[in-house]
Order: sequence, then structure tokens, then C-alpha cells
Amino acid sequence: MSLRFVLDPEPTPELRAEVVALWTEVSNAGGAVGFVPPVTAEDVRPVAERQFAALDPDRLLVGYEPGGRLVAVVFFEDQRFRLMDHWRLLKRVMVHPKSQGRGYGAQLLAEAERVAREWGLAGLKLTLRGGHGLERFYGRSGYVEVGRVPGAIRVAPGDDRDDVTMWLDLRAPAV
Repeated sequence: MSLRFVLDPEPTPELRAEVVALWTEVSNAGGAVGFVPPVTAEDVRPVAERQFAALDPDRLLVGYEPGGRLVAVVFFEDQRFRLMDHWRLLKRVMVHPKSQGRGYGAQLLAEAERVAREWGLAGLKLTLRGGHGLERFYGRSGYVEVGRVPGAIRVAPGDDRDDVTMWLDLRAPAV
């Protein structure tokens, strides 16, 4: 099944609520998107609202399953620094836990790459929490690990994870 993507949807109250619900479910399933389970929508909402408040210059890409259910989200974060205007940071890469394993994450990354190439960007960067095997997932989409800070993310006392930086170089033609 293919997702239907929408770039820069109107951040209506309904869309905001859908994103908060998705973010909460992803977090409670163990997704590394800024929280450690258990979380509630009330925990996620203030962080989501800050993310929404940054739209323009940041951008939002959402993916819907056939039938219209929101199942995928990623924010393109502008670095707000002219010397870094040729790339974007992908933030909050999320696929609904019940929809994982269907290739939606790969579709989301492919669409983000397509959009970034259309914008003429030189690259996409993302960071991830080590210990989840995400390096392999992103590697399958062409991302390369370019940095790692050991133990930079404290998930819980005695549970420190690496902060991993990955890069997708868009200067070469797409394959």
C-alpha cells in the first residue's frame, strides 16, 4: 500500500490533535521521538505546539493511509542560519506503531528525499537515539552515520544512549 503525502498541510486543530495522538502512540511504543514511555497527550502537546509554532520556516510532511488515517509525520527543520541554508534537519520521523512493517517508514523517507531534491537541497540530516537499531533502518535509505556522542541521551538513571547523527548527501543524482 502506498501512502498519500501532503506537504505543508494547514495546521488545523484537528491535524494538531492527530499529530499529538500519533506522537503519543509512537512514544508509548518505544519510539525515540523525544519521550520515554509512558506519556500522555498532555505530555506531548506542549512540545508539539512548539514544533507547530516553528512552521514557516520549518515545513511539515504528513502521510495518510488509504482511507485517510494519518500514519506518518516528519518535520523539515530550517537551521535559521544562512551558511546552513542548503540542507535541512529531519525531526520527529514517525510512523504509527500499528502501521509499521508495511514499508511506510521507507516511503516517508523517500518522499522527504524527493521533496528536498525538488527544493534543491544538498543534504538531509537527522539524529537518532542509539540502541534501537535505527542506524540500519536509515542506512537502507542511503543515510550514513557521520557522528556519534556516546551516552549523550539519558533515557533513565543508568541508561544512557548515544546521540547519532546521520546524513543523506543529495548532491549526487538519485538512484
